[in-house]
Amino acid sequence: MKAEVVVNSDPNSSVSESLKIIRTNIQFSSVDEKVKTVLVTSSVHGEGKSFICANLAATLAQNKSKVLLIDCDLRKGRLHKIFELDNDKGLSDLLIDEMNTDVKQYIKKTHVDNLSVITMGTIPPNPSELLSSARCKLIIDILKNKFDYIVLDGTPVNGLTDSIVLASLVDKVVIVSTIGNTSVELLRNCKESLDNVGASIVGVVANKVPDIQINY
Repeated sequence: MKAEVVVNSDPNSSVSESLKIIRTNIQFSSVDEKVKTVLVTSSVHGEGKSFICANLAATLAQNKSKVLLIDCDLRKGRLHKIFELDNDKGLSDLLIDEMNTDVKQYIKKTHVDNLSVITMGTIPPNPSELLSSARCKLIIDILKNKFDYIVLDGTPVNGLTDSIVLASLVDKVVIVSTIGNTSVELLRNCKESLDNVGASIVGVVANKVPDIQINY
């Protein structure tokens, strides 16, 4: 599955170059303050959100930045599969470990230099409650002091509140959409839901086309 991280396995491909452009656009999307936390989400499942998220984090790490990728899809997260990591002691386990704020044991190194991952962990019965908890905000604040960038792989927006909650905790939000599959109505609903919580949407990535694009 490591081949999914194309910016590492095939750095000169057109896909890799497009992802580097996305990285640059995100980095320059804020004039007053540096962007440190980015949430990647989508309208519905199957739009390639985790692929974009993993590769975006890898491109940031390639710039010699210390990057943490967090799998916040506590229902169907797959970052542990992409990076071939154990899924023990993941985010859900960290969020219920209220007696411990030592996050080191939950952070896993990857085959990409400067890139670490917190996997999804045990599937909980209450994902939305965990992500909306005060402890989740505390953990993100702690991690922001340890990494140059944090990239969060969220759930799809339509039908779930998980990413809506996380959108208020990050600097920027990226929406992944699939050309020829995602309807305008679904994308509009996704954007409106994020707008309602004051999310700062940096752009929309059009996935599964010959050239990945980001529109402003």
